[in-house]
Amino acid sequence: MLSADELRSRADSFGWFHPIDLGQGVTTHGLSKGPFLGPEHMPDLTGRSVLDIGAWDGYYSFQAERLGAARIMALDHYVWGVDMGARQVYWAECAEAGVLPDHDRDLTDFWMPDLPGRRAFDFAREALSSKVEATVADFATVDLATVGTYDVVLYLGVLYHMKEPLRALERLHTVTDEVAVIETQAMAVRGMETVSLLQFFAGGDFAADYGNWFIPTIEALHQMARAAGFTRVETVVGPPAVPPGPNLVRRALGRVPPVVSTNHPQTTYYRAVVHAFR
Repeated sequence: MLSADELRSRADSFGWFHPIDLGQGVTTHGLSKGPFLGPEHMPDLTGRSVLDIGAWDGYYSFQAERLGAARIMALDHYVWGVDMGARQVYWAECAEAGVLPDHDRDLTDFWMPDLPGRRAFDFAREALSSKVEATVADFATVDLATVGTYDVVLYLGVLYHMKEPLRALERLHTVTDEVAVIETQAMAVRGMETVSLLQFFAGGDFAADYGNWFIPTIEALHQMARAAGFTRVETVVGPPAVPPGPNLVRRALGRVPPVVSTNHPQTTYYRAVVHAFR
């Protein structure tokens, strides 16, 4: 067993997105400052099987384990295998040239088959003596028969990165036996609270990230989930009850830098959470 100093030293050798408590007073230095989803945002996980799509360093996979899930599968490929540093240099070059990046290069020029981005997850799993399983797959393209179905599926911080959000939710429905927890960047437009809207970004204009595509209103999120096959959708975190201002990013559950591309004075950005029931 590692001492606290050894645990800290090894943890600091990896890159983390989330602050994961590894025990012995050691918490990883995650890039994200949260706030994060907690037990109050989750359905009852006791004795249930859980699929964590886009698991990254495993923060929510390990949380599901602490909350009593019987089996947890962490699924990722993008963060685990793409050379983020090289990709970011390329994106900066594209921004300088005023052109859009070729996203296909992620899985060719920037793909690293030794999966260095997964090392933090593997270390945390070892440090926690966790039984969380792991699979490397692109959820947007993998044969879902190989993924299987799970009682609860976590789809956190993924939807707005999908070029085809409705198709993504249809695939989510396929692997969900009971309920999917969907957390996504969302927007609220004053005076259009009940209107189903999707805002589209192509040029890295939202949070300086070329991987941000569609941002829905809460009504659009509900309607897309219903269209994907879910029979009932409940809002867990909805629009903040504060007046929006120009170019304002609300941090209800936010991890988005205050860089957005909209001059609409009635638009507020926040993180929405819904439970979608099969």
